Amino acid sequence: MKSRIVLFAFCVALLSSCGNKGNDTGKVPEYAVQELQKTTANLTTAYPATIKGKQDVEIRPQVSGFITKLCVDEGSSVQKGQTLFVIDPVQYEEAVNVAKAAVEVAKANVATAELTAKNKRQLEQKNIISKFDLQTAENALASSEAALAQAKAQLTNAEKNLSYTQVTSPVNGVMGKVPFRVGSLVSPSMTTPLTTVSDISEMYAYFSMTEKQLLDLIRQDSTSSKILEKMPPVSLTTADGRPYSQQGKIETISEVIDQTTGSVSVRATFSNPQRLLRSGGTGSVIIPSQLQNVLVVPQKATYELQDKRFVFVVDADSKVKNTEV
Repeated sequence: MKSRIVLFAFCVALLSSCGNKGNDTGKVPEYAVQELQKTTANLTTAYPATIKGKQDVEIRPQVSGFITKLCVDEGSSVQKGQTLFVIDPVQYEEAVNVAKAAVEVAKANVATAELTAKNKRQLEQKNIISKFDLQTAENALASSEAALAQAKAQLTNAEKNLSYTQVTSPVNGVMGKVPFRVGSLVSPSMTTPLTTVSDISEMYAYFSMTEKQLLDLIRQDSTSSKILEKMPPVSLTTADGRPYSQQGKIETISEVIDQTTGSVSVRATFSNPQRLLRSGGTGSVIIPSQLQNVLVVPQKATYELQDKRFVFVVDADSKVKNTEV
């Protein structure tokens, strides 16, 4: 015979009636019971999460100089390749001009060395000069060509440095805090970035799962490689306690257990079309789960005693006994 649960409210009434033994002598009291059937239980588990942008890129200067223009302010949306800062380009423009002049000089030297070498070849064929004189001219030509190549490399470097005075965004995103303004001296060796551009088209929610929970998942799916494939869509509760409109997907589970906390790091991805989520925010990732063929006990039919929860069960002899659940 299936066990029956006596609702706790009626059990309290039973205890109260013990003080009135003389009123209803011989009358057997009746109480409501509920017969439990095996069913499917839908549960959810909440995990505190830290929210980060899909890509947080630190913007750092590649040349030294004073900031002459701030093109985009904090919190603005930026596109890949858009100019964010302008560093004083005067000295780098002059460096480009000097490098261009050096290239022209090197080209002239190469042209002169080519004429000399050509002339020496003709003279050597007529035995007017020695092979040593010809080889000297050939070496001078090779040296001039090497000097031209070096000058061109210096020009390329100077042009790159000039382009670095236009500090651009490498990704689409939102511009973060700007600690350096117009007039600030910046350099590649500085530890603080000019700003951070966050790609928030998709957001990563990082949370931790205990080793026991991970093992339960692995045992259910036989192998760890199948966990991510079978993980259901997850939801997110934002810091204000409201549910986020977009569902997410668990994409990565760390293979290393943190020995300090005994947990593994998990990452869920959520789309962010309205840009409600911001990098650095917090929330809770809600993971649904389902239990098959379980008995569901109504909470109002249970009571707690010394951190344990009990329920009154009616046995086959219609006797009531409290049972820990």
